[in-house]
Amino acid sequence: MSKFINRRDALRLGSGIAAAGGIAACTGASQSAAVAGSADTTELAPLEFDNPVWNRDKLVRIQGNVDSSQQKWGWYGGRVFGVRPGEADRHVCNFEGFSVARMLPLGDGNYRKVLREVGFYLDKDTGKILETFENPYTGERVNVVPVANDPFNVTFEAFWPEPPSYGGLNAERPPRRPLLLNWREFGDRVLLHTDIHLYYPSSLQPEEWPRESPGPMTQVSEMFSYNIAKEALMDPNADTIENMGVWNRITPWFPWMLMDQGPGHMVYACDFAGRKTSEGIPQQILDAAKALDPKYLEAPYEDYGPSLSSLENYKLTETPAPLRAD
Repeated sequence: MSKFINRRDALRLGSGIAAAGGIAACTGASQSAAVAGSADTTELAPLEFDNPVWNRDKLVRIQGNVDSSQQKWGWYGGRVFGVRPGEADRHVCNFEGFSVARMLPLGDGNYRKVLREVGFYLDKDTGKILETFENPYTGERVNVVPVANDPFNVTFEAFWPEPPSYGGLNAERPPRRPLLLNWREFGDRVLLHTDIHLYYPSSLQPEEWPRESPGPMTQVSEMFSYNIAKEALMDPNADTIENMGVWNRITPWFPWMLMDQGPGHMVYACDFAGRKTSEGIPQQILDAAKALDPKYLEAPYEDYGPSLSSLENYKLTETPAPLRAD
């Protein structure tokens, strides 16, 4: 078990206190002061939650490092559940992986994050990486396809980022809004909540991919809850800000499960951490990433695309499965 996973109890304790009303919403600038008990003599800057430029600058450091010679490691891991109407949800497997990101300056304080990421599905009992899997819904043994996205890039400005286009499949372009994030203060910690909800044409259309397709449209949601040291957010000299938190994803059945467009979906319930190094990422995960391609251990140095999720990449790397013989 990784060092990151051992921290989840502290996160859940914080969530319980929040539910009891212990966290005050922050809609304006917090008071400027040095954090009590700190041995660092750095004069801390105020928390400017209502300033879009401040939000951009902190989000860049949370998700990367403004020193472009350095990369930011992002670990994630947890459980994956199957959800089908008319029955209890099932713990299908576990999931663990990491990303490596680099921030490229664009001028005017804006940055382009360039990122590679991998993720592996694990046996829920042994923790070993799955290569094949007996689908508990169909009884069919299927080949497991890991997540391997290169790249997945995004631009950080003082406005909300545009939704990913997934190679032109998602044409949604909402009006530009100032980047005012959902922050919450709790003692010497700060919580940040972000989410994204998408509905766009599927790359795996039923006519070509009858067994893998979720249907004509893809519906995906992701929810992130960051847990950050307040002092780190207030440090004016920080190039990066380490963090940890909880990540949930709602997504169609994995294509490789071959669910024949049946009703239902998958839910990821995972923890995550943003670190300066790979410390704490299990060796089997690092080794598996290297076996896919050593490039997954190093963030890109330049911007390229398109940025695709695992659902779109599946179409590029796999072929449609034969129809079920009934």
